[in-house]
Amino acid sequence: MACPPSHRRARAEPKKAGALNTRLDHRNPLVFDTHELGRRPGAMKKVSRSVPAPKDMGIEVIGVREGAEITLDLRLESVMEGVLVTGTARAPLSGECVRCLEPVERELETDFQELYSYPDADTRTGGHHGAADAGDDAEEEDTLFLEGDLFDLEPVLRDAVVLELPLQPVCQDDCSGLCPDCGARLADDPDHHHEVTDIRWAALQEIQLSGAEDGADENQEK
Repeated sequence: MACPPSHRRARAEPKKAGALNTRLDHRNPLVFDTHELGRRPGAMKKVSRSVPAPKDMGIEVIGVREGAEITLDLRLESVMEGVLVTGTARAPLSGECVRCLEPVERELETDFQELYSYPDADTRTGGHHGAADAGDDAEEEDTLFLEGDLFDLEPVLRDAVVLELPLQPVCQDDCSGLCPDCGARLADDPDHHHEVTDIRWAALQEIQLSGAEDGADENQEK
């Protein structure tokens, strides 16, 4: 089931209609061509592609390593305002368990949907000025635009992957973590423990040890 179009742009800057100075490179594996669709609403194209993961696609404890293979299955559909992109991404995750710091490897699958508007499309409500302009500007900030027939999937893919990541990854649900005293991994030694000294006798033991050391020194002097 396709998820609704994403309106989250906290992690990736959208390409606005007036910000087309940096030309998209059709050789970039995350740049897609919609030329075959034309501007015929209802025209559709399916694309499957494996791409190397860009850098910084993750959070501190887990993510997709740069260069790892991401499998994309996309449906590109021409609509009145632009091209609606619906897709599924599959990628390997690498990270570490937050309890015992052991490596964590798993597969991620996430769905996404985004509308890429034509550069000359007016996605704002026309004929209104004043207070409404602020809301219109905010809406435009969240709009992704086609550059000619090309669109860049990276910001949408990055958001979809990061939002799907576990914030507290663990190697297994019942991971016992590390020993707070010595840092040993408790899963490797279920019987691991440390002798606990009653604090009421700790001072007496120190006095006894100190006395034994003094006696040994006196014997050496004789």
